[in-house]
Amino acid sequence: MKSGQILITDDDQTLCYLLKEELVNEGYAVDITFDGKYAIENLKKKTYDLLLLDLEMTDVQGEEVLKYTQEHHPNLQVIVLTAKTEIRTAIQCIKDGAYDFITKPYEFGQLVIIIERALEHKNLVIKNKILEKKIDYEKPSSIIGESIAISEVVSLTEKAAKSDSNILLEGETGTGKELFAELVHKKSNRNDKPFVAVNCASLPDSLIESELFGYEKGAFTDAKTSKQGLVEIANGGTLFLDEIGEMSLTLQPKLLRFLENGEFRRVGGVSNLSSNVRVIGATNKNLMEESDKQNFRRDLLFRLNVITLTIPPLKERGKDVLILAEYFLQKKSSVRSLKKLSQESEKLLLRYSFPGNVRELEHIIERSLVFSEEEEIHPKDLSIPTLNNNEQLIVNSENIVTLSLDELEEIHIKKILDSNDWNREITARVLGISQKTLYTKIRKYSINK
Repeated sequence: MKSGQILITDDDQTLCYLLKEELVNEGYAVDITFDGKYAIENLKKKTYDLLLLDLEMTDVQGEEVLKYTQEHHPNLQVIVLTAKTEIRTAIQCIKDGAYDFITKPYEFGQLVIIIERALEHKNLVIKNKILEKKIDYEKPSSIIGESIAISEVVSLTEKAAKSDSNILLEGETGTGKELFAELVHKKSNRNDKPFVAVNCASLPDSLIESELFGYEKGAFTDAKTSKQGLVEIANGGTLFLDEIGEMSLTLQPKLLRFLENGEFRRVGGVSNLSSNVRVIGATNKNLMEESDKQNFRRDLLFRLNVITLTIPPLKERGKDVLILAEYFLQKKSSVRSLKKLSQESEKLLLRYSFPGNVRELEHIIERSLVFSEEEEIHPKDLSIPTLNNNEQLIVNSENIVTLSLDELEEIHIKKILDSNDWNREITARVLGISQKTLYTKIRKYSINK
């Protein structure tokens, strides 16, 4: 079943009904109108993916409808169907925003192919717009922090960005590796091209290959049409592979081949395609140790780590904790109820080791805004273990037990699991890790409900 809402606008009513019947049989949802003014009325009431538009109509001509769509529905794909054969008319329609121009009479099979291409083009346009918004609005414009540790790595990142070499970002979960990848992209000569990110731990092995390299029609049961992969979408830009240490050994050789010569093959394809992208990998694992264990190909590691940048954990960034906390308070508070941290809360945050790093701090601040009832946020609102100056966990007021970081992490994960009634999806989001990583840690520490 094909997906897509199509509007047909043509004053030839017989043609409209016949074309609608054919397209409905193809699986599309179709509405019809017989003049440009009714097309505009429909577009004001309902969202369509594609418009099949005649140029010559009684009241409102097709050119006016085309102009309206570009002003109000720029993502709508318009295919002009007309008896006019002048090249000048076709060129003008394309300039005015039409996806394609077909002269009557035409073959229905040819029209279906063009419709499929137009809908695929629409999806790519939307995907790129989402990626641009993600970079421009969901992330701060620069790395937040003033510590020596973060300033040094920011300086190195900006220098590395000027080259075109592949980069490996190392660091604990939640340190902001994707933010550094975006910084590389923004400071590079590829910054006017797409930045595409994929989390290698969030998708099953069977899907990662088709997401990265795309697939051909008929490659598997649900492959009704061909689909571009992320390496094609990112052509000329940057491809960010987060948690690359989780990539399966079966997919690693295909990524290695792509890194060596820029060539790849879609799933189910027989011909080689090429794409010019800069690859940035990120991991919270020691990939050299993983290669010793034969979990990660060493030749792939050497292709990735031409430049290696290590992102410091939050516990090594001193008072950046308070700078970041203030940023998250302003970001997540409403304008009328901007809250602030009490001095006791600031001291507690400075003593806490943050096993989940910046991402954990963000979630702690977000929870505190929900639970705090006063203008100031107090330690009881932060929902974190209390630590003394020697990084010891206070079990109760009488007994103090010194814990390793692994033990502290186990306690913290257990606490978040319990507070969310063992909902792993919510817990992983609060901790700032993938569900796969959470499951691995539950098994590692033998945490039971």
